[in-house]
Amino acid sequence: TWTYFITTKCQVLIGSAVAAGGVLAYLVHKRRQIQTIPLGEGWWGAGEKPLSEDYKIYPFKVQTSDEEIRDLYERIDKTRYTDPLEDCGFQYGFNSTYLKKVVSYWRNEFDWKKQVAVLNKYPHFKTRIEGLDIHFIHVRPPHRENQKVVPLMLVHGWPGSFYEFYRILPLLTQNHGGIAFEVICPSIPGYGFSEASHKQGFDSLAAARIFLTLMERLGFSQFYLQGGDWGSLITTNMSQMKPQCVKGLHLNMFMSTRGFKVLMSLIIGPYLPFLVGLSREDVRRLFPYMEKNIWNMLKESGYMHIQATKPDTAGCGLNSCPVGLAAYLLEKFSTWTDMKNRDLPDGGLERKFSLDDLLTNVMIYWTTGSIVSSMRFYKENFRSNPDNRVDAKTPIYVPTGLAAFPAELMHCPKSWAQIRYRNICSYNFMPRGGHFAAFEEPELVANDVVQFVKKVEKF
Repeated sequence: TWTYFITTKCQVLIGSAVAAGGVLAYLVHKRRQIQTIPLGEGWWGAGEKPLSEDYKIYPFKVQTSDEEIRDLYERIDKTRYTDPLEDCGFQYGFNSTYLKKVVSYWRNEFDWKKQVAVLNKYPHFKTRIEGLDIHFIHVRPPHRENQKVVPLMLVHGWPGSFYEFYRILPLLTQNHGGIAFEVICPSIPGYGFSEASHKQGFDSLAAARIFLTLMERLGFSQFYLQGGDWGSLITTNMSQMKPQCVKGLHLNMFMSTRGFKVLMSLIIGPYLPFLVGLSREDVRRLFPYMEKNIWNMLKESGYMHIQATKPDTAGCGLNSCPVGLAAYLLEKFSTWTDMKNRDLPDGGLERKFSLDDLLTNVMIYWTTGSIVSSMRFYKENFRSNPDNRVDAKTPIYVPTGLAAFPAELMHCPKSWAQIRYRNICSYNFMPRGGHFAAFEEPELVANDVVQFVKKVEKF
């Protein structure tokens, strides 16, 4: 009797537990279904939306002309410089003594026609989505036996471009133990060769929806995403809009929402980090918090306040003066690579980059006249409190891989990232590198992406 009683009770309890587990799983599933961002729709082209739109994909080639180069040289030759203060390095911005050396190279040695040929090394395309001509490169890996080809979209940020990924593309399309990537690199609308919005309100959510449409138009029902800077937010938004399509999300820049957990980490973290989920490396990168995260960001975020409020005013001069544009953009490639570069007379620019690579990125902005529209992206994304946006309140459930680079502008511990990214499969402290991770350290980023995808694919 006791055996029967215990067995029966156990069956009831187990059955209840299974049922409860099923209910819980169902509720979690429904929660994930509910907590997505509606796709919505948009029209960003000039004038009224037409009754039909061209859905075709067209080949595109980067081009230049003697007239374009001649105009550039004439503007460079008319530049007025201001002497720098003594021993100031890059503390006041781009040091004009070094700027003259960069401009001399640009004027006399840099070969834009040669760099255009480099840009055209990979296949370029354009397609019209929501009224805008969207530019992207599409690179397929060589055919190999017993190789799984995984679609991957890489999204850049500001002041970068699709060219940031030219160093990493040959690495990703290699065979990595049976896996290779088919890579799509779009230009954010308003950046480079992607048409800028003609209407107000074009933010990261609109860009995410357009890029989801692009992947669908290319025939991909499931794919991986990778991004930093604005690319991090756009790919995160894509994961929130269509989680069923995003097999995995890899980021080299990521932020957390504010909350009690973060506050407690800041109070207790320096003394008892293990109690608040911080590692020793987190402590080293985070503290002293005011100096590393607040004061440094105040010193380095002036551009953001300008671009988030009056981009057209500041952009007016940059769009007319190539040297001013170069100084404005390249200063970020100095400081955001490593803030210690501010103490150097040359900003440490050529430690990680060649002048050809840096000036090619500048030329993408210059020849397309896209600096103002790229700056407007800040205005559109800060029209209201970012914490009140729908994406700030929507968790991300897709498998996520995070690469924490030591010289990134702000450090986000895994325990903070988990507040927003609920399914972190890998979190790695990278040994070196800063904000422009794929441009600076392509091997490190490629290896981290490969290991993350293999983990998700159980390869």
